[in-house]
Amino acid sequence: MTHEVFNQPPPLVDYDVSADAALLAGVAREGAPWAVGDLHRLGKLAGTAEPQLWADSSNRYPPRLLTHDRYGHRIDEVEFHPSWHQLMAVAVSEGLAGSAWASSRRGAHVARAAGLFVWSQVEAGHSCPISMTYAVVPALRNNSDLSGMFEPLLASRDYDPGLRTPATKRGLLAGMGMTEKQGGSDVRANSTVATPARDGTWRLRGHKWFTSAPMCDLFLVLAQSKSGLSCFMVPRVLPDGSRNVFRIQRLKDKLGNRSNASSEPEFDDTVAWLVGEEGRGVRTIIEMVAMTRLDCVTGSASGMRAALSQAIHHTRHRSAFGKLLADQPAMTNVLADLALESEAATVLAMRLAGAVDRREQHFKRLAIAIGKFWVCKRQPAVVGEALECLGGNGYVEDSGLPRLYRDAPLNSIWEGSGNVQALDVLRTLQRDPDSQAALLAEVTGVDRRIDQAVIALQKIPADESNARRVVERMALVLQASLLVRHSPPEVADAFCASRLDGDWGHTFGTLPASVDTAALVDRAAPA
Repeated sequence: MTHEVFNQPPPLVDYDVSADAALLAGVAREGAPWAVGDLHRLGKLAGTAEPQLWADSSNRYPPRLLTHDRYGHRIDEVEFHPSWHQLMAVAVSEGLAGSAWASSRRGAHVARAAGLFVWSQVEAGHSCPISMTYAVVPALRNNSDLSGMFEPLLASRDYDPGLRTPATKRGLLAGMGMTEKQGGSDVRANSTVATPARDGTWRLRGHKWFTSAPMCDLFLVLAQSKSGLSCFMVPRVLPDGSRNVFRIQRLKDKLGNRSNASSEPEFDDTVAWLVGEEGRGVRTIIEMVAMTRLDCVTGSASGMRAALSQAIHHTRHRSAFGKLLADQPAMTNVLADLALESEAATVLAMRLAGAVDRREQHFKRLAIAIGKFWVCKRQPAVVGEALECLGGNGYVEDSGLPRLYRDAPLNSIWEGSGNVQALDVLRTLQRDPDSQAALLAEVTGVDRRIDQAVIALQKIPADESNARRVVERMALVLQASLLVRHSPPEVADAFCASRLDGDWGHTFGTLPASVDTAALVDRAAPA
């Protein structure tokens, strides 16, 4: 009897991860109501026990680098736990990689973003190669020959792992190599050198510092040519079946994202093809970066939602001091505050995906950078607070919250850290008046409180020292306008009262007394 188990919540399994009111409304509103059925099917799979086991195993048993085979031949392969391949197979078959680019259906990118939002709640690490495969397509189109050859395979729904001649595979995965030791975000400091060869290809020599998913079939890489920094396509296996030189020096020992291999590849007479105009490499690869930044927003919103679901589930089954935790006013306020943050992130992610579908170039140029800055910054705070809702249970690996917490900061670092995003926003405001006009048209005339916040925002000097303050306020105004237009009044009013009117503390759980916190928690509860 000393080990009788009681007052412990049941596992959060056999539920529909996609049964999220903000997500489903956003999918329909942004042009993909036809995808709801498939989204529910994926959501029910994501809510079962087996994918949760895949997620745990792929992180407990991280990838292993195999530099040589048993005979001493250099192979530079990465071995993954079988659970990784299960996660990848679902993601690719559900169209979360490049298939949206092959679809002529309205809302294809929204449907794909919603699927990523749902499936990434199971495990975030494998979404890295999925995201890069999606994002490479518009950049690769700067070389019509390469695009014609590889785009159909990048858009395939067949997961076909293993290093083989790309043309012989049923589907391909793509990666990206920009970061170097001396450069980081300052890619113009890259020292990898590209030299033209007589056969029309190029040869690369250099070392990349952070290249994730090195088992992918091809990579977009930045290197210096005589005309300046240029973009190149590097395949792992050449058309004749021989291995290209892609020497993986080591895999990174990372804080989180452990299921996903991140590597340091060395190029030495490595064969490459030019993508885009020589000397305009940043302009070429930025098309890929813009799409991976969109996925950083979606992925962070997904991580917030996963943590919130666990927090609400736990507190609705755990009693303390005579009643359920979720029914105690202090906890209800915390959960409601987290729910507001999650819904605002979800609505913004779906709006950005809709802008990609509708090719709203000016709006998305500014809004994706704003969303990338703010939503990715909020994820660690949300996951940390949700973990605390579980108390000591949340600090234990079996809960899954420690993995979420370790993964949470990464999207803010990937594809340009917070300062890079904030400065990008300032540059866009200065150089592209149409983007600023598109954003103002989105947020003004919606609500008096938002209009007042816009006036206050315009009084902040838009210089580098105020960059983060400006972009933070822009993000809150944009999220508020979306919630006012598309979410129930209790959600929008609570968000504006706390985030815009200043009646909010410095921690979650400090919503004004006027907020119906129980209603917010009910809306966000996992189904």
